[in-house]
Amino acid sequence: MADQVHFELVSPERLELATDVEMVVVPGSEGDFGVLPGHMPLISTVRPGVIYVFRDGKVSERIFVEGGFAEVTPESCTILAEHARVVSEIELSKASQEAEDAKEDLEDAKDEHAREHAAKLLSIAEARLAAATEASAY
Repeated sequence: MADQVHFELVSPERLELATDVEMVVVPGSEGDFGVLPGHMPLISTVRPGVIYVFRDGKVSERIFVEGGFAEVTPESCTILAEHARVVSEIELSKASQEAEDAKEDLEDAKDEHAREHAAKLLSIAEARLAAATEASAY
């Protein structure tokens, strides 16, 4: 349909979602971007955050991704995600504990490689916590 964009979310485990939608908002590494039908072609990295899927003029799905890549064409948006999870399945208390643990791991890192890895895990944990906190407000 001309008023829809085909959206696919793929994780290493499986095809998470494949459907036609009105709009998708993606957490790009340079900032969030919305994809509507007719969007200019684009390839972007995806930072840890929430993908918002719009149907019938409102958000129909919120999906947390830990990062990945996005390919956009005028007709489609495909996200290759490192990991994906429906936001409503994230437990707030568990996400909070994971963020605290990740902070401690960063503080305890012994070398540059360990610090970089811990910083990446902290970024993911903080984004997951933010997603869970936002979801708890609904």
